[in-house]
Amino acid sequence: MNARLRIGLASFAALAVAVLLLFAVVLPAEYGYDPLGTGAGLGLVGMADAADRPARHHDARWRSDAIRFPLAPFESVEYKYAMQAGDTLLFDWHADGEVLFDLHAEPEGAARGYAESFAKGRAGGRAGSYTAPFTGIHGWFWQNRGSAEVTVVLQVEGYVDGAFEFRDGRRFEYSLEDQP
Repeated sequence: MNARLRIGLASFAALAVAVLLLFAVVLPAEYGYDPLGTGAGLGLVGMADAADRPARHHDARWRSDAIRFPLAPFESVEYKYAMQAGDTLLFDWHADGEVLFDLHAEPEGAARGYAESFAKGRAGGRAGSYTAPFTGIHGWFWQNRGSAEVTVVLQVEGYVDGAFEFRDGRRFEYSLEDQP
C-alpha cells in the first residue's frame, strides 16, 4: 500500500472517530443533545443542566410591586404572586412590630387548601430571594398577634404575572401590567 493511500485512510479513520466522539460524548455532555443514547448511558447528559448556568433569559418582564397592610390586633392578610416554575423574585418586607408570617405557595391545579410552606415564624421583617419550585401562586401570610395595630410593608421585584390579596374570606386580584 502506498504512502498516500495510508495517509488518506488514517485521515478518514481519524475523522470518523472524531465525529463518533462528537455525537457520543461532546454533544450530550455540553449541550444535552443525545442522538445516539450514549450520553444517557455514560451519565453525561446531566452535565449540560441549565440550572448550573449562572445566566438565564426570560420572555416575561421584570416587575416591581410595593404595598402596605395595616393589621389590627389578630387581623391577618395573605398576599401572593402568580409565578412560573423557576422564576425568581427579590423581596423585602418589614413591620413596625412583630408578626406571625408564613412564606408558602400553592401549585397550579392543586386541591383547594393545599399549600407548601418554605419559611415561617415570628419576626419584624425578612429580605431575600425566592425561586418558584413550581408554577402557581407564591407569597406570604401575616398575622398581627399583638394588642396594637401593626403595618406590614412589602417590596418585591421579579418575574411575577399578577398579585392576589386574601383578606376576610375575600380574594382581590391586582394586575402589574401598567408598571414601567
